[in-house]
Amino acid sequence: MALVDLTSSIMQLYDRFLQVEDPRTKDWLLMSSMLPQNIILGFYIYFVMSLGPKLMENRKPFDLKRVLIVYNFSVVILSIYMIHEFVMSGWGTGYTFGCDLVDYSRAPQAMRMAGTCWLFYFSKFIELLDTVFFVLRKKNNQISFLHVFHHSVMPFTWWFGVKVSPGGLGTFHAVVNCFVHVVMYTYYGLSALGPSFEKYLWWKKHLTSIQLLQFVIITLHISQYFFLKDCPYPYPIFMYIIVVYGVTFFFLFLNFWYHAYIKGKRLPKGLQFTRKAQNYNNNNGVHHSKRD
Repeated sequence: MALVDLTSSIMQLYDRFLQVEDPRTKDWLLMSSMLPQNIILGFYIYFVMSLGPKLMENRKPFDLKRVLIVYNFSVVILSIYMIHEFVMSGWGTGYTFGCDLVDYSRAPQAMRMAGTCWLFYFSKFIELLDTVFFVLRKKNNQISFLHVFHHSVMPFTWWFGVKVSPGGLGTFHAVVNCFVHVVMYTYYGLSALGPSFEKYLWWKKHLTSIQLLQFVIITLHISQYFFLKDCPYPYPIFMYIIVVYGVTFFFLFLNFWYHAYIKGKRLPKGLQFTRKAQNYNNNNGVHHSKRD
């Protein structure tokens, strides 16, 4: 009985939520209902956690080198384009980085911001291919809870944002995320080019540091909402969601960073070799003095 009551309450909240939807975005692709995206996300989780690894169990890994090169650099180009659109539709043309409200008019700049928000939302489905490629290449050790959770929660939460609040201070984290993805997917693209580019990838360790900085910046920016005296943002729930998102992912990525680079479980190849060499020398009484 309690479960029925809870389900009923959730449906009532959902119906109430749809009554305040933004009429400009309600008929856009994937925006009329949560069902299509939930089916996509549900199948994604099932495929990468169960079906995919089973299908690949007795198969050789796919050689996706060319696909990965095109894919990664395409995401870089898309991220740069979204940065440009976010800047031109608000963040560089009038937003104050304070209490920036959503412009619900059909003015060209307001529609441009709404369209950019939708594009950012849609890009999260494109990025699900990251995990699919792991499965097809049998890199199952890289399919962690953090990875799957991160890729699943972003499109799910952003559906609500595009549905009722496509703009304003709640989009700042999208701009920061696009900057981070330019760096990340540039690294992935260069890495896919082969061993001859490994010498240019010494900055792999700093990728996680950049992601950690991202969540700090996002949390600090959105937290100001709770201290502003007069900020009539219509949907405070999004402010709480972004804070929880920023703090949660900060600690999840910090945990990854600790295990990868402090305990050395997932170091870059070059650093793994260095760590092994140091251990070998130490175990055999070989010591190196510091150079001035």
